[in-house]
Amino acid sequence: MYNNSYINPYNTQANIDRLNEQINNLEKMKAQMQQPQAPITQNFQLAPTTRDVIRYATSLEEVQRDMVIGETPYFSKDMSVVWIKNVKGEIKTYELSEIVPKDAKDLQIEYLQTQIEELKGMIKNDANVTNVVSKQDATNTTEYDEPIRETTQKTEPTSISKISTSKKR
Repeated sequence: MYNNSYINPYNTQANIDRLNEQINNLEKMKAQMQQPQAPITQNFQLAPTTRDVIRYATSLEEVQRDMVIGETPYFSKDMSVVWIKNVKGEIKTYELSEIVPKDAKDLQIEYLQTQIEELKGMIKNDANVTNVVSKQDATNTTEYDEPIRETTQKTEPTSISKISTSKKR
């Protein structure tokens, strides 16, 4: 027994300490295995949650073929038409136009141009009209009364002098 090279009487305490440490580690592992583990859960996402994606379509038929899970807008490539399709398959079509912001100068120019057009219209209307007769229908109050314009022709010369015609007796 003393001839055994594995047993060293001087290192027995170190061997005992090493074995005790291994026993402690194994007991810790055993305690961890006995604790209830949290169940592993795995979630599956069946429908996309992001609806912020812009969808493009070239025609109404393309929008009709696509299946949607909520109200979904489809834009034409040139951004002039938008189709909105709901879950029932109903499609609403809208026409888009760009809104250009106007500053104060642009608004003033637009205002002055409309005034010029109004004045041109007034000049055209009043150019041939010299007499305006207003007719009102007292029995019909459902329509607006508008003046009826009649043109008059002058057969007298523009320079007429007044001649007195007094008779002497």
